[in-house]
Amino acid sequence: MASYLKILLRNLIQGPSTDPFPAGPTFEPDSIRGKIRIDPELCMGCGICVHNCVSNALHLERREDGHTLTCWDNLCCRCATCVMFCPMKAITLLPDWHTAHYQDDKYARIEQKSVTYEPCSVCGKKMRPVPAALLKKLYAGKTDVDAERLTHVCPDCRQLEDSKRNIGQLPA
Repeated sequence: MASYLKILLRNLIQGPSTDPFPAGPTFEPDSIRGKIRIDPELCMGCGICVHNCVSNALHLERREDGHTLTCWDNLCCRCATCVMFCPMKAITLLPDWHTAHYQDDKYARIEQKSVTYEPCSVCGKKMRPVPAALLKKLYAGKTDVDAERLTHVCPDCRQLEDSKRNIGQLPA
């Protein structure tokens, strides 16, 4: 009996040894995987994330005027393969791990972002504007290229301009 009282007294002095959640803040490791966030400014609509999603939680709908990427939160297993395989890093996992919800809300828990295509500034063909950050990375060190202007030029016209620039037919 004395050993029990000794343990009880020690626990009263030291305080609780378990996590204080929900009464207080909890420990969250840096690598915790929570809800998915899609950045429409970076999403190119390539579909690599959809192809690699092991739980079939991602869906890409392509339309003539753009595309929509949808993540069904109820299906997502938080494995982060979509984050790992996204070439543009348009998908991130937030550290928000509070995913408890009522059964009736499961179809409303989605992350959905749409991208609208715009006409090419050279030929007028509908295209996905290329993120300026990607073009700055692609044309790093080339001072004769205006990356901001190229965000609104389709890949075919951009390739034609690059080939003309490389053979010296296009003025700098």
